[in-house]
Amino acid sequence: MISNNGHRLAFYVTPGHSPAIVLDSGGGEDHTQWNDIVPQLSKATGSQIITYDRAGLGDSDEVQSPWDGQAAAADLQAGLRELGVTRNVVLAGHSQAGEVAHYFVLANPGVVSGAVLIDANLPQFFTETENKRLVALNAPKIEELKKAPSTKANRQLIATADNFGPTHDAFHKVSWPDSIPVIYIVSEKTPFDGSPPDVQLWRDAAAAFVKAGPDRTLVTAEGSSHEIPTDNPALVLKEIEQMAATIR
Repeated sequence: MISNNGHRLAFYVTPGHSPAIVLDSGGGEDHTQWNDIVPQLSKATGSQIITYDRAGLGDSDEVQSPWDGQAAAADLQAGLRELGVTRNVVLAGHSQAGEVAHYFVLANPGVVSGAVLIDANLPQFFTETENKRLVALNAPKIEELKKAPSTKANRQLIATADNFGPTHDAFHKVSWPDSIPVIYIVSEKTPFDGSPPDVQLWRDAAAAFVKAGPDRTLVTAEGSSHEIPTDNPALVLKEIEQMAATIR
């Protein structure tokens, strides 16, 4: 358990050598999202593997505030610093963890040497128009959650919805640094399967992100839903192993 800004965060470490591989879960998911991948990744690479629970998830404390990618990045920074992991990191993040990854690499230059973003949130997707549409689309669902029994999972979904528009308007202006190579895995079905305009925008955002800088590779998870770590763990393992092999 590691403390940061008055709350505690649960980190889980599989011993190994450098480069350390940090696995960051998608929205609403805790470290158990990676349970099947961690032992295989450890065996294949020999690297130190680190997973954790973001604030409000798993065994980490809740924080009474709206979702904030910069605050989440500061939590990850505190944990890695406490563990003595300050360089040669391979950062792999799924879905909402894409926001954490962007803010983390910008606030901590020199720590991350390579990244694998797995159907991860990208600034290119969250245009002002799309943010307004998503807020309107999700408003009825959030109202139902507020009426439902209060659970840790429900409270986190509500926290993510709070201030969603301004939070993601700000994220839209963020850029990934050119100095960090990245593999981006996009799912075939995307998080918006059944909504063609959103599907196309998600795919366009992935393509635009890869084209926006050097050393960026786009990989498609054929047949996969947004839950690529569950649907196609072999692909996730392959791409993380490939990135780790390039770092010395």
